[in-house]
Amino acid sequence: MKFAHLWILHFLWLLPITGLALLVAARRRTRALERFADPDLLKRLTGEYQKRKQFFRGLCLLAALALLLFSLAGPRWGSHYQEVSQKGVDVMLVVDVSPSMLVEDIQPNRLERARREIVDFINIVQGDRVGLVAFSGAAFVQCPLTLDYGAVEMFLNELQPDLIPVPGTDLGAALDAALSSFDYSTETDKVILLITDGEDNENRGLEAAQSAREKGVRVFVFGMGEPSGGPIPEAEGKGGFKKDEGGNVVLSRLDEESLRRIATITGGAYARSMAGDLDLDIVYFEGIKAKTRAETLKSGKIKVYEERFPLFVLAAFLLLMAEGLVREVKQP
Repeated sequence: MKFAHLWILHFLWLLPITGLALLVAARRRTRALERFADPDLLKRLTGEYQKRKQFFRGLCLLAALALLLFSLAGPRWGSHYQEVSQKGVDVMLVVDVSPSMLVEDIQPNRLERARREIVDFINIVQGDRVGLVAFSGAAFVQCPLTLDYGAVEMFLNELQPDLIPVPGTDLGAALDAALSSFDYSTETDKVILLITDGEDNENRGLEAAQSAREKGVRVFVFGMGEPSGGPIPEAEGKGGFKKDEGGNVVLSRLDEESLRRIATITGGAYARSMAGDLDLDIVYFEGIKAKTRAETLKSGKIKVYEERFPLFVLAAFLLLMAEGLVREVKQP
């Protein structure tokens, strides 16, 4: 026999306490009745208490409690094998970690908002394999495609502007890194979810998007920031904002037009992060799920144990019925 929640059996120590409480209550009741009238008169008024039946009722209550505790522990015996499969698509998250992602035109800043959105996204994905690419002036696969979402979150927490030492924002390198991470020998639909402010310093984003289209990969783009832009903070410890050679504060603006073109070329969609942290959820359900077809990513057999708790619940119910039918007082 196995138990789903073995720890519940620790509550069996309630049985002796309950039995003692029943015994004390019976004795107090007997003493109270003895103070009310003498034994002969009491017998004629209330009837004769039958100790055996009183003991039987208490025993039924204790046994029912024990059986209910056993049922809560989830007793199992016997098993069978069940065929299971997991269906989904391959989704590569491509996250911009360039210094411009620290702009605070959306709170608390672009990168932190992106991280929160991705956490919400991971919580609602339905059997999809998810991977992670970080990029700035270069791009690297941080986590390959996996069904272990905890691993993706672990790498997600490491995303910082100093993760990649190459300055700039190269959307072409980011998309190329994501494209190289897919297994094209499978028929699984493949999706790139590009999360960036859109400042493509190398101007290779559209070229890489065309390559993605040729490989049948859809690119969904999630824009971070505001079109009006904001100043880029200096590196930690320096304070202030970045300035150009003329001493003017450099503003980073969300380039929505370029990002829309990248998404349109590949048959994907563009969306911008707004006030809440659920925008990626909408992209997932109304974009990725609507435009892709889930394929079997993992299948196999699992051993399933037979749940036997209904037997214990039924036995407890019958004991409670019996306890209610037994009369411990013999009528005069």
